[in-house]
Amino acid sequence: MGGSARAEPAAAPPPPRRFSRLMPVVPPRDDLAPSGATVPRHPTLLRLAARSLARPATLARPAATLNKPWARAMSLKFIKDHEWVSVDGGVATIGITDHAQEQLGDVVFVDLPEVGAVFAQHDSFGAVESVKAASDVYAPVSGEVTEVNESLNDEPALINSAAESDGWMCKIKLSAEAELDELMDKEAYDKFCDES
Repeated sequence: MGGSARAEPAAAPPPPRRFSRLMPVVPPRDDLAPSGATVPRHPTLLRLAARSLARPATLARPAATLNKPWARAMSLKFIKDHEWVSVDGGVATIGITDHAQEQLGDVVFVDLPEVGAVFAQHDSFGAVESVKAASDVYAPVSGEVTEVNESLNDEPALINSAAESDGWMCKIKLSAEAELDELMDKEAYDKFCDES
């Protein structure tokens, strides 16, 4: 058994410092580390933290304008037969107006055109039947039917609840875009309805 002194184990390094998200980030200090040790610095993290603290708060962006009913109405055109049309990329989406569905009452059946059918402006392309009456539906523009709203077969009441949006009837590829200039905007159509 020798008389040599037993070496004391080295002290464990302190656990890493944790910072609250709300507290400013402070660079680590070498004088808090064990003697002879150096504390690694992370300049990238420090730059990111400083940038986030300096960045001004931003408000949430408003919802897309076209999601608002009044904005949708501004993009619609109307005819005196109470149909509306909205055009996107040369394709016209068509349906009956909210005024028309109010006059008809509860819609129980919708007669849709066939995809591929061609119609001239003001041709009848379908019909809407309600508990009160049946009414033909007329094309505001000329063109070929590219799509129909199949949802109306199972849920014709969509025309009552969303006549000028989800209750659309068909889409037509325009053949005479100049016809759009003959149609009424929302203000003119409302005036026409008031005077009818």
